[in-house]
Amino acid sequence: MAAWLNTLFIVILVSIIVMEVAENGHPIRTLSWILLLVFLPVVGLVLYFFFGRDRKNRRMVSVEDMSRLQELTARAVEGHVRESIPEEHRNLVTLLHTAGKAAPVDGNDVRVYTDFSAMYADLLADLESARHHIHFQFFKFEDDEMGRKAEEILVRKAQEGVEVRLQIDDLANLTRRGFYRRMAKKGVLVRPFLRVRLLLSSDTNYRNHRKNVVIDGRVGYTGGMNIAKRYAVGIRDGIWRDTHIRVSGPVVAEMQTAFLVDWKFSTKELLDNPVYFPKVPAVGPYMMQVATSGPMGEFRVIMQGILRIFSESRRYVYVQTPYFIPNEPLGMALRNAALAGVDVRLIIPRRDDVNFIVTLASRSYIKDLLEAGVKVFFYEKGFMHAKTVVADDAVVSVGSTNLDIRSFEQDFEINAFIYDRDMAVRMRDLFLQDQQGCSRVDAESWAGRSKISRFGESVARLFSPLL
Repeated sequence: MAAWLNTLFIVILVSIIVMEVAENGHPIRTLSWILLLVFLPVVGLVLYFFFGRDRKNRRMVSVEDMSRLQELTARAVEGHVRESIPEEHRNLVTLLHTAGKAAPVDGNDVRVYTDFSAMYADLLADLESARHHIHFQFFKFEDDEMGRKAEEILVRKAQEGVEVRLQIDDLANLTRRGFYRRMAKKGVLVRPFLRVRLLLSSDTNYRNHRKNVVIDGRVGYTGGMNIAKRYAVGIRDGIWRDTHIRVSGPVVAEMQTAFLVDWKFSTKELLDNPVYFPKVPAVGPYMMQVATSGPMGEFRVIMQGILRIFSESRRYVYVQTPYFIPNEPLGMALRNAALAGVDVRLIIPRRDDVNFIVTLASRSYIKDLLEAGVKVFFYEKGFMHAKTVVADDAVVSVGSTNLDIRSFEQDFEINAFIYDRDMAVRMRDLFLQDQQGCSRVDAESWAGRSKISRFGESVARLFSPLL
């Protein structure tokens, strides 16, 4: 290699190291990158390009555009924002509002689905009823018999004059571009989020994992379900167990804002017409906050909210997640709660869906949980894909966020936080029903599994920040 290329390469490496140090990030992360860049400079430089660059200082939309959308949201929820927050919820509510601008909104109704077919039947019926707009966002929207049912309605509503906007994660749906082009040719406004023009891009690692549907600004859907046949028929020899919710009431304005921020980011089009934010009357008993988070945010809002639930729990906290790869604060909060006498239970899947490395990495964290007194269960009836937290018959979180580093650091996510005893009891009972289809992990047996299994889990854990 020519001397000038060597010099340029060294200058680039030193510059990256200086930038990493100057960002005041976690010292272990910073030191890991420095060691990799020093001892494996070529590999380190490539990996840093994909996974190391911090996006916190990139704004999804301008301050002015965000202020405009927040103004419209505030008008839509006016008269429904809870002024006096119960003491048991005050810290969490304040955190989500301060860090994520999520208003505590009263007067909402929520339907909970654990079965895809029931959710999909209601969703299709709501799409049929749309009169002005449909905002349709899923991480995966597949070209199979389930996807084509939605396609038929979306196309027909667009041809009837309804504004139909479809937003999908581009990389997760890379092989289905023909499906989306087909809809676009028939009037559906289709936009990919973070379009993959070149697979070797530093943005490739960032994904829009949100599931967020808004119909006429009055009804919304969010949760863990995507649009695909396997959600209805199951996976291999078991069911696909998931949780999704239908939301109606004033808080749908917050879901609308989440969609429109993503739309502005991916299209540069600001949809700030008040028609997207109708005044919706109270229709139910639930106070809710809708929180979003992503790699470009100043705070990790959803992670911080869940962390608060863990740290404030007094009697119990029950968690379901398909992928359990916690960062240190979340893992410590679960262990601390259990050590303090809280009944902490975690359900994760026994089998993987497609990524066995994630499954292996998840299992590397079980030993520490068991030693602290956390009760860990493997779901045996199929694949557990629900992302729910319920604590103390008081608060529920349900949405798209897995308890893993990818969801916390690299994905764009959305979760609903619901403050209501009846809803919490219902979600608690659903958890306990699921627990009947689980096997509990025994600490002694777990410690006695083979050295090969433990080593494989440890190796997979090394890649956990990238999974």
